[in-house]
Amino acid sequence: MKKILAIAAAAALTAGVSAFAANPFSDVSTDDWAYQAVSDLSDQGVVEGYPDGTFKGERNITRYELAQIIARLMAKEDQLNAEQRATLDKLAGEYADELANLGVRVSNLEKKVGNLYWSGDARMRYIDYSKKDTADKWDGRMRINVKGQVNDSTYVQGQFVNNFNFKDSETSDTSMAQIYANHNFGKDFSVRLGRQPISFGDQGGWLYNALEGYDGIQAAYNHDKLSLTTGFGQFNSGDFKGAAATDTITIDKEGKATETKKDAIDGQDFYFARGSYDFDFAKLGVDYINFQGTKDGKDVPEVIGANLTIPVGDFQVFGDYYKNTTAASKYDTAWNAGLGYGKLNLNKPGSFNLSLAYNNVEDEMYFGGTAWHTDILDAVAAAGKLKFWSANGNVTLQKNVFLRAEYEFAADADKGADPDDAWSVSLNYKF
Repeated sequence: MKKILAIAAAAALTAGVSAFAANPFSDVSTDDWAYQAVSDLSDQGVVEGYPDGTFKGERNITRYELAQIIARLMAKEDQLNAEQRATLDKLAGEYADELANLGVRVSNLEKKVGNLYWSGDARMRYIDYSKKDTADKWDGRMRINVKGQVNDSTYVQGQFVNNFNFKDSETSDTSMAQIYANHNFGKDFSVRLGRQPISFGDQGGWLYNALEGYDGIQAAYNHDKLSLTTGFGQFNSGDFKGAAATDTITIDKEGKATETKKDAIDGQDFYFARGSYDFDFAKLGVDYINFQGTKDGKDVPEVIGANLTIPVGDFQVFGDYYKNTTAASKYDTAWNAGLGYGKLNLNKPGSFNLSLAYNNVEDEMYFGGTAWHTDILDAVAAAGKLKFWSANGNVTLQKNVFLRAEYEFAADADKGADPDDAWSVSLNYKF
């Protein structure tokens, strides 16, 4: 087999993992039919050239060279979809002897026990909160993912999580945060049932990305650059008016107690639909979230939103906009806009990314469960509308080890006192 054909086949296995890569080889021009495949896989560290800077795509590839490519793809297995993983497993079996000679049997193949696949991550984190009366936090977390391949079309996946506080020995807890079954109908369509992850807000799930996800069902269609997902279920974390909203009890002059409930979204049925398309020059996404019925005599949120990311060389211009169409007050939107630079690659020590964004979040829009590490969004409920800047960065220290820093500052509350600046730093491991 010609080397260039093998690379084109390998590129199909990593579709969606990388984009906007630069051409690293002198003998591969932008006019070549396999230019994008070669440049993408080089950017991901899957293929390498010769010392003279050439690729030599017309020569026949050896089994050993192809095994090297398979080994590098196996290191990216967690970024592949179910069909891509199945194809990679077949290739790994075919080239098992060559992979063993490369030492891959110890570092990768033994992660598979029967039909079970294991992966996970861990972090150690420090947080300085925005609330003056909230002590700083030094905590740790480990997540273990286990995937059981039931048959060629179906797998079941779960996630065990342990959280603990470094400042004491009594706050450690372990739970199973997710468990769901996924069935593929052909190459592009899948259905998933159970407790599963979900996120809203393009910038790391800033709007909602709680660990416990939601309980429900979803159907997804993914073909080329188009992605469509719809589902129904219940969130397991968060609340309508921000995490600071709490149940309150007031006592009148006659000593009568009145309890006011927060507008929690926990346990509320909701329907959602999402879509995205990668135009190469830009990626556009749209979201729709519709909570069912009423709570305490009021409509619960119906949210529409969109996000856009535009790459400009090593930079990215991005933004999100969400609106609660059922809100009766003026505080019914959430949006941000910002600029990013760089690309984090966990296989390349020294690679990094940075971003700076301006955020405007109103309490009738934000419903809790953010993926951000500080408590800045907890202040939205009391602020009515909160404007602030956010900056974050990630850098790969060693393979699969990266440092993350997050800083929220210059907060301006529409009502009440302005929150203090907040920041966090975490050391993260992926395995």
